[in-house]
Amino acid sequence: MNSILSIHTIRFFVLVLVQVLILNHINFLGYINPYIYILFIALFPVKNNRVILILLSFLIGLAIDLFLDTGGIHAAASVFIAYFRPVVLKSSFGMIYEHQTIKFNTVDFGSKLMYLTILTVLHHIVLFSLEIFSISKIILVLQKTLFSSIFTILLSVTITIIFSRKTK
Repeated sequence: MNSILSIHTIRFFVLVLVQVLILNHINFLGYINPYIYILFIALFPVKNNRVILILLSFLIGLAIDLFLDTGGIHAAASVFIAYFRPVVLKSSFGMIYEHQTIKFNTVDFGSKLMYLTILTVLHHIVLFSLEIFSISKIILVLQKTLFSSIFTILLSVTITIIFSRKTK
């Protein structure tokens, strides 16, 4: 239990630092901003308490908001995907989720990609809708969501492949 807590604490701080120090300085063509800190929410253990996940999601979003001075939009988007995560888990993994036996290192790549894609797109739609906050600029919201989601998904999949523990 103690090692699991320390792994998630380290993951929390490393993702915030990488996001703030490196990825926030990427703004390619005005549309592409990767947000890999959502990996913390995506990879949080399924068996843990949902209220704890929502609280930690708020804290990681708030930390990003404090560094970016964005007024709570990252916290709102993070809490949104943490709240809807069980629905996404069930639609991506089916019976494995129902029996609470998901281990992200052992699930097939297609299910994991579907799960990360849905969470990322949901996060980005909420984030950019709150950032732009204008129905007349819906095309801009969709463009930013599409391009940032693609880049975030590619980075997230790459990171999970590189840092996943091989289980036999």
